[in-house]
Amino acid sequence: MKKYIKIGILVLIALIFIGTFVFLYQKSQPKDTKYDIQKVETTNLVQTTVATGKIEPRDEVQIKPQISGIIAEVYKEAGEKVKKGEVIAKVKVIPELGQLNSAESRVRLAEMNGRQAETDLTRMEKLYNDKLVSNEEYEKTLLAARQAREEIQAAKDNLEIVKEGITKNSASFSSTLIRSTIDGLILDVPVKVGNSVIMSNTFNDGTTIATVADMSDLIFRGNVDETEVGHIREGIPVKITLGALQNMKFDAILEYISPKSVENNGANQFEIKAAITVPDSVTIRSGYSANAEMELQRADNVLAVPESTLEFSGDSAFVYVLTDSVPLQKFVRRAVKTGISDGIKMEIKQGVSAGELVRGLKHED
Repeated sequence: MKKYIKIGILVLIALIFIGTFVFLYQKSQPKDTKYDIQKVETTNLVQTTVATGKIEPRDEVQIKPQISGIIAEVYKEAGEKVKKGEVIAKVKVIPELGQLNSAESRVRLAEMNGRQAETDLTRMEKLYNDKLVSNEEYEKTLLAARQAREEIQAAKDNLEIVKEGITKNSASFSSTLIRSTIDGLILDVPVKVGNSVIMSNTFNDGTTIATVADMSDLIFRGNVDETEVGHIREGIPVKITLGALQNMKFDAILEYISPKSVENNGANQFEIKAAITVPDSVTIRSGYSANAEMELQRADNVLAVPESTLEFSGDSAFVYVLTDSVPLQKFVRRAVKTGISDGIKMEIKQGVSAGELVRGLKHED
């Protein structure tokens, strides 16, 4: 019995040894590696670049007051359309005490001078009617009375302006009524009733009452890298894709390339603008993020191969041309001269002929 057990153990050990030897032998044998084969074809290639940016109206105006005060009324809100000259808000003037006192004093003084001028005129008219004074003296007194009346009116108007920012005679030109300066859509009204506002002048930008834009004239504004800006020019067609409307593309025309670069994250970039054409049935909002695809170079009816078939070494490029496929694939390495690339295929200017087969990515059986 023990003899049979020993024989069984020896047989098992022998089988394990033989199996291990066969396994290691098979692992040591070279595998039959096969490659995908790609054909050299004649095609059209277009090299493009994509600039990132946003959509904005060409004309966007910030409406600012010409007088300081408090917002008394707001007649419009964001999203409403306005016409040029239409009132958006009303400002209530808060008079400065020094100016108010000066204006009131001017009125009192003008009225005093006016009463004296009227008295002098009454006296002069009596003397003139009695032919005791000359025409010249009478006319001088009459002129002085008229000037006094004008000064009274000017002083009262000035007091009204200081108090109310407007006079009764110039209500249509009131600076307290904030009007739109263009036809367009109100994008934003950042003020509310009760807010203080500062007038716009040489030394102060002033408080923005509203932002109005002509949304019928939109542009794409973005940036192009300095390595690509030399291949584009004003007037070329542009395809615009919006982040909010990804299933749609809009036609545009490149109309501006900045002559000066700006540094962005260590790279020199140039600002571009393109006029976009929007169908009436589509609503685009200001500030939409967008991508602009532009053609850099084009090559028609050229030989091309997938970029994955190329091997690069320094400034040289190579492909492996299929010479035999039975029983194993055989290739010959050949130098080629490349042209433009569309990101998938690359132009081959020299080194291969149409219809030749080149080595692609490998796969194992």
